Amino acid sequence: GRLVQSYWGPRLLRPEDYPSPAVALAHASFSAPNNAAREVYPGATSLNYTEPCLQLTFADGVRDTELRFVSATRLNDAELRVELRDRVYPLVITLHMRVVPSGDLLERWVTITNQGAEPIMLSRAWSAQWHLPDPASYWLTHLGGRWFDEMHLYREILSTGTKILESRRLTTSHTHQPFFAFDPVDAPADEDQGNVWFGALAWSGNWKLCVDIPVAGTTRVSLGWNDWDFAWLLAGGAAVTTPRAIFGHTTGGFGAASRLLHQHVRADLVPHPTTERLVLYNSWEATFFAVDVASQLALAAKAAQIGVELFVLDDGWFHGRRNDSAGLGDWWADPEKFPEGLNPLILGVKALGMQFGLWVEPEMVNPDSDLYRAHPDWVYHYPTRPRSTARDQLILNLGRADVQEYLIAQLDRLLSEHDIAFIKWDMNRNAGEMGWDDAPGDPREVWVRHVWGLYRVWGTLRDRHPQVIWQSCSGGGGRADFGMLSLADQIWVSDNTIATARLAIQEGYSYQFPALTMESWVTDMHREALSLAFRFHVSMCGVLGVGGNLLHWRPEELAEAARWIALYKEIRPIIQFGSHYRLRSPSQHPYSALQYVSADQQSGVLFAFRTHLAEPAILPRIFPRGLDPQGRYQVEGFAATRSGAAWMRDGLEIPLGDFTSTVRRITRVE
Repeated sequence: GRLVQSYWGPRLLRPEDYPSPAVALAHASFSAPNNAAREVYPGATSLNYTEPCLQLTFADGVRDTELRFVSATRLNDAELRVELRDRVYPLVITLHMRVVPSGDLLERWVTITNQGAEPIMLSRAWSAQWHLPDPASYWLTHLGGRWFDEMHLYREILSTGTKILESRRLTTSHTHQPFFAFDPVDAPADEDQGNVWFGALAWSGNWKLCVDIPVAGTTRVSLGWNDWDFAWLLAGGAAVTTPRAIFGHTTGGFGAASRLLHQHVRADLVPHPTTERLVLYNSWEATFFAVDVASQLALAAKAAQIGVELFVLDDGWFHGRRNDSAGLGDWWADPEKFPEGLNPLILGVKALGMQFGLWVEPEMVNPDSDLYRAHPDWVYHYPTRPRSTARDQLILNLGRADVQEYLIAQLDRLLSEHDIAFIKWDMNRNAGEMGWDDAPGDPREVWVRHVWGLYRVWGTLRDRHPQVIWQSCSGGGGRADFGMLSLADQIWVSDNTIATARLAIQEGYSYQFPALTMESWVTDMHREALSLAFRFHVSMCGVLGVGGNLLHWRPEELAEAARWIALYKEIRPIIQFGSHYRLRSPSQHPYSALQYVSADQQSGVLFAFRTHLAEPAILPRIFPRGLDPQGRYQVEGFAATRSGAAWMRDGLEIPLGDFTSTVRRITRVE
C-alpha cells in the first residue's frame, strides 16, 4: 500500500517503457525494507531511519504515521492528485503533481487534512521528496554566499550521510538558495551535455533542502518548510498546504536545465511576462537621505539626457526619515522635504519623458515612528526580552490581519494618489525575537504565517494596481526565489555593484533565473579602476539600470552612457526574452563570455569580459551556442558570413586587454 517512485529521468516513448517499482528487501534486523523503499511522501514511521517528509504527534501521543495509497485522480492532461491516508487515524495527505504550463518541469506540493475532531501537531511538513537513480554517486551543485557576495556556485561530491541547506532568517537568505542540481560523478555534466537532475522551492521564508544518502541506499532529496522552530497545530477539520517544489531532468547539461527554469519564470510566473523592462535610474547613491524636489529633478534631468526611461526615488522620502533610525512605517511624504507631496516631483519626472518609481520597506518599522508609538504590539517580540533592532528597525508581524490591512491601506493610498509605475520593495534585516503572544495556533507557525501575510499584502496591491512593476529586494539578493517571482517582475541581485564581482554573482543567479528578472546597475563603485564601458557591459547582461551620481559624471561620460543605453534598447528583446548560454565561466576563468539568442534564432548578442590575466596570455576561442546550424550568420567585428554550425564548431578569437570587455551582435542573413 505504500506509494513509491520507480523512475526519474528522460521522457520515455510509452508507459510500458517505464520500470516497475523495485522490491525493497531487508538487509538485516537493523535495516527493515521500508528503509530502502523509494516512498514518494514518507512519514516518520517505525523501523524507518531515513529522512521523512512528515513528522507529527496525534492527540493520543502517537508520533508515527502509516500512510497508505487510497486513490489517484487525473484532473487533466497536466495534473494528477493522489490521496494517501493513515492506516488508523483520520489523516489524509493529498499529493499534487502538475506539469508546468511551459512544459518539461514538474511541480509537487501537498495538502495535509485532519478529518477528525482531535488536533494533530505537525513538526515537519515538506513539499516533496525525490529519489535519484541507483546505484551512483553524485555531484551536488548549489548556490550560496553572504550579503554583498551572493549567488556563488558551490560544487561538491556527496558522500553517505545527510546534507542540509537551509534558511532560518524569515527570508530566502543571502546564505543559501532553495535550489539544487545533481550530475553523476562517473559521467559529469557540463554546460552543453550530460544528465542533470535539478529542482527548487517556490517559497520566500524559512526553507530546508535535505539530501539523505543512507549506506548503500538511494540518494534522495527533499524540499519544504524548515522544521527548525516550526510547529503547526492542525485543528479538527482543518487543512494546510505546503509551497510548490519544482523538479526537472535534462540530458543537455546545466545550460539546458537553466533554460527550462528561465522559460518557466517567463511563461508561468512573472506578472508581466511580455513587457520589456525599462532602463532605470536610482538616486540612492547620489543623494542618500538628503532628498527633495530640487535635488531629484537635477538628477532626473541628467538621467533623461542619457536615455533613462524610469526614475526611481529611493529611501528618505517619507515622514520623519532623516536617517535610517526613524520613519519606517509612516508611508506618506515627509512635509519638510516635500511640502506639496510627491506629485510635483512626479510631474517633473514625467515632463522629462520618464516614468516614476519609489522605494518602500513595508515589513519594517522604526521605534522612532508614529506607527510604532501607536502600535508597539505589532512587532515580533517576547515580553521578557529586549527588542533587538538591526539597522535601527524591528519587524512588523505580517501574520496579523490588522497589520496586513494597515499596509494594504497605506500603500494602496500611495499608489492611488500618485502616478507610480515601479515599486522597489526592500527588507533590510533578518528575524529576531519571533514571539507572537496571541497567535491563532501554535506560536511557531509564525515563520509560515508571516510569508502568507506578505503574499496577501503584495498580491492584493498587485491586483489593485496591475500596471505597477514590482522589484523584490532584501539588502540585495536576500529574497530571490520562485515564490517571489509570482509577485515581482524584477529582483535586485546584490548590493555589490562592483562590475568584476557582479560577473560571478550574475552567473550564479542565471542558474535559476532569467535575465528578464535580473536588475543590474552601473554605479560609481571602482570607477577609478574599471572603465564605463566595462561597467555598462556587465549591467547590460540583465535589466540595465544606472545608480551613480550623474551630477559628477563628465560630459564625455554622459555621452558614452547615452550610446550604451541606446545600444541596450536595441538588443534588449534578445537579452530579456532570448535563450541564455554561459560560454565561459567568470568564476572559473579570467576570460569569460555569455550569449543570448532570440527565440526565432534570427539574432543574438555575445558579451566577453577579461579581468586580470598575466601576460603573455593566449586567449581561448569563444564558441557560440544556440544558432541554427543551417542558417548563415554575421558576427559583428568579423568579415565572414558563415553557417551557424561553422561558428559554433570553430569559435571566435576576440582579443581583450586586462579589465576590458566587448559586446557583439549576431545577425542571421539567410
